[in-house]
Amino acid sequence: MQLSKLKKEEVEQLFAAVLQLKTMEDCYKFFEDLCTVGEIKSLAQRLEVARMLRAGYTYNQIESETGASTATISRVKRCLHYGTDGYNMVLERLEQNSSS
Repeated sequence: MQLSKLKKEEVEQLFAAVLQLKTMEDCYKFFEDLCTVGEIKSLAQRLEVARMLRAGYTYNQIESETGASTATISRVKRCLHYGTDGYNMVLERLEQNSSS
């Protein structure tokens, strides 16, 4: 998805709201109100798939450990290689913060 397709006032408001979250508890409260449990799990699964792909796991390993379909794994892989670098940016920041 191209950023230009996302540039809408409602999306800007959502992203501005996310930037207001300061703690893990804030995130739980906001996302539990905003999303269904399934939506949150799906987002978390995609991030884990991206982490595992970056770490060199195979599709079979990822599918077995996360339950993600091969279509989801392929989509995440495509985003890692040809997307806007969002997954890589976030995963690198998470790695930096966990090693600090």
